Amino acid sequence: MTNIYSLAGKVVGEIQLPDVFKTQYRPDLIQRAVVAMQANRRQVYGTDPLAGLRTSAEYFGSRRHSYRMTINREQARLPKEKPGGGGLGKTRRIPQSVGGRRAHPSKKKDWSKKINRKEYLFALRSAISAASNPELVKERGHKVNLNENSIPLIIEDSFESLKKTDEVARVLDAVGLKNDLERAGHKKIRAGKGTMRGRKYRRKTSVLIVINEDKGVRAGAQNIPGIDVAQLNELDVELFAPGTHAGRITLWTKSALVNLNKII
Repeated sequence: MTNIYSLAGKVVGEIQLPDVFKTQYRPDLIQRAVVAMQANRRQVYGTDPLAGLRTSAEYFGSRRHSYRMTINREQARLPKEKPGGGGLGKTRRIPQSVGGRRAHPSKKKDWSKKINRKEYLFALRSAISAASNPELVKERGHKVNLNENSIPLIIEDSFESLKKTDEVARVLDAVGLKNDLERAGHKKIRAGKGTMRGRKYRRKTSVLIVINEDKGVRAGAQNIPGIDVAQLNELDVELFAPGTHAGRITLWTKSALVNLNKII
């Protein structure tokens, strides 16, 4: 049995956890699922097949084009532009020319990865179960005081109706997440070239809030650093195991926990 908390942080009841929380912990499957999700978000990139080839340049070696041929004229036999009025323009198209194509350009690569549907669902159940293990939660770096009766954190359904950021923050403090929110509030400058590519800061990940119905709490929690809010139909492995590391501290509303078995 697990405690149910009120908005004031008081224990108001107990509830039996669904069978999904008895799933075996499989970090290998969790890692595969998260890596596949991250890989499938990558955008395919590569060189333009026509880069450097959008030109009229052509090599004239046939005597049929005597007015443009370059043989026997002490000129380099290279592709030349065709300017209006005849004659030859500048060398283009080839790698050693100005504006020419690139020699041996990088090839397009498909970054996507596949994972079996049953394996992914097992990984999701395993990640949810890992979020109820106090040892894994502490190992992940969360600063909370938890015991077997208080994890996962379960709160009454009126929490879903909170719309103000200070109201949500006050409730999270009341259930013992104040230190973890302070930990996630700090940011550090990333090492490496990611600082030049829109990823200047690294931020910690804090509590995941799982709700049955959004009645305003998503808007109330969106400005608190490190927090994610998800409905039951939005759950995925990466939410419970950011960076492939399972054991993220999770706050469930009572109705979300009751309806969990219907979707998994």
